[in-house]
Amino acid sequence: MQPTQMTWLILLGLAVLVVLYAVAAYNGLVRGRNQTTEAWSDVETQLKRRYDLIPNLVETVRGYAEHESSTFERIAAARNAAMGQSGGPERHSAAEAALSWSVKSLFALSEAYPDLKANKNFVELQRELSDTEDKIQASRRFYNFMALTFNNRTETFPSVVVANLFRFKRAAFFELDESERAEASRPVRVQF
Repeated sequence: MQPTQMTWLILLGLAVLVVLYAVAAYNGLVRGRNQTTEAWSDVETQLKRRYDLIPNLVETVRGYAEHESSTFERIAAARNAAMGQSGGPERHSAAEAALSWSVKSLFALSEAYPDLKANKNFVELQRELSDTEDKIQASRRFYNFMALTFNNRTETFPSVVVANLFRFKRAAFFELDESERAEASRPVRVQF
């Protein structure tokens, strides 16, 4: 074999390796994007479950605390705002923080009504909502992990070359910003 033929074979082998790597990197990025999308779908499923539980909880409390209409209206408005969000996590964060704070105010309201706290339906709905909140947090953590993994692939060399070539976008995290986190962790006070 002549040196020029050997050079061409080496160059052809390198080109094949580059193409194989690009295909593998592209497929990995598509897989990561799809896993992130699926993880977000799990978050949305848990959020919908919470949206469905809230009206039942409000109706149970309403029977005991008719004069607390402003609390019920605030919860309804927060629920409607959260349900009205479409798109990814960056659009849901603020609405979900407001809804969580409103639900906390409903539970704080129950402290003033001993009969309500003893109501079997209220206790069961409260337990289900608490369970749902735990599932939302678990789904949120899993989604954020998948987003981090995908983002790392889109930003590290050499897969960043393929990601930029095919315009893969970063996945947004589903987090509360500092002001929302402070608002959500603030104790709820109910005045009578």
